[in-house]
Amino acid sequence: MSIPDAMPAAVLTRHGGPEALELRSVPVPRPAAGEVLVRVTAAAMNNTDLWTRRGAYGLPGDPDALAGWRGPIAFPRIQGGDIAGEIAAVGDGVDPARVGRRVLVDPAFYDGEGPDAGPVGLLGSEADGGFARYVVCADARAHDVGASPLTDEELACLPVAHGTAAGMLARGRIAAGETVLVTGASGGVGLGAVQLAAARGARVVALTAPGKEEALREAGAAEVVLRGAEPGALADAVAHAAGGPLDAVVDVVGGPLLPALLDRIRDGGRWVIAGAIGGHAVDLDLRRLYLHNVALVGSSMHTPAHFAELVADALAGRIRPRIAGRYALTDIHAGQDEFARSAYVGKIVVIP
Repeated sequence: MSIPDAMPAAVLTRHGGPEALELRSVPVPRPAAGEVLVRVTAAAMNNTDLWTRRGAYGLPGDPDALAGWRGPIAFPRIQGGDIAGEIAAVGDGVDPARVGRRVLVDPAFYDGEGPDAGPVGLLGSEADGGFARYVVCADARAHDVGASPLTDEELACLPVAHGTAAGMLARGRIAAGETVLVTGASGGVGLGAVQLAAARGARVVALTAPGKEEALREAGAAEVVLRGAEPGALADAVAHAAGGPLDAVVDVVGGPLLPALLDRIRDGGRWVIAGAIGGHAVDLDLRRLYLHNVALVGSSMHTPAHFAELVADALAGRIRPRIAGRYALTDIHAGQDEFARSAYVGKIVVIP
């Protein structure tokens, strides 16, 4: 296929408001040895995009410092970690037969080569991402999904949100038959956790805002609890919906709900957390952890093994992401505005 010299892209020029994200014409990247060039057919938005633009991650010892999730960002940076597309060209050492393959891109950079390696970077953050016509990635990170029944738009919803959810379920040892609370259940990671946990046989109690109940039941939630009450009352409502002690909590919210709910988890239960939109500092009684052998597990993104399992789910059609909105790349500011208002259920897709 013919590859142009330049392409449109959404480029983050600095930390700041929407004006820090600029639409520009930039050179098309070229794949180095072991890399492929992917023509992006669909991308999607994540909290990472907004938090990175705002510099909202802080630094160790300085929580108010402007930074990306792994530290300082090198500007300019093309954002976008969710990428589905087609291989347009390959670098040295890559099978030329890969050209034309439909792929889902694992956006993570890892600290090793094994299946359990940990993430240390992300396309759209530590390297240029998919809010553009083309993106370069390692050949091993471009997974062939030609046999998947999902559309490219649906595939693009998976990598960051469902990948993070898959990592949470694995690290939290969520098993079939367990009762699991998912907080922030209508967001990208939360909805992914509801879908994946239900698909793997868990009974899901979903915590969300009013008006989103039916969408979560369609995603697989057995019970839905509405947020808004003070933490103690909310803990009572969750315990009632669960019908007994929780086996695990899959949490992307954090904040005061964590200490309020700890005594509603069974002995040997798990609390796995991958976000802190409800507050990053909590007043925690450590006795509630160690006296009941409750594990508090931090989880950031996924491993190669987690992502391979997610690809298998996509190939088998076991999950179907919910698309809440679609925006052309030229309308990305409007898309980010809708994303920030959180009045939807599912994912916001960008079409380059």
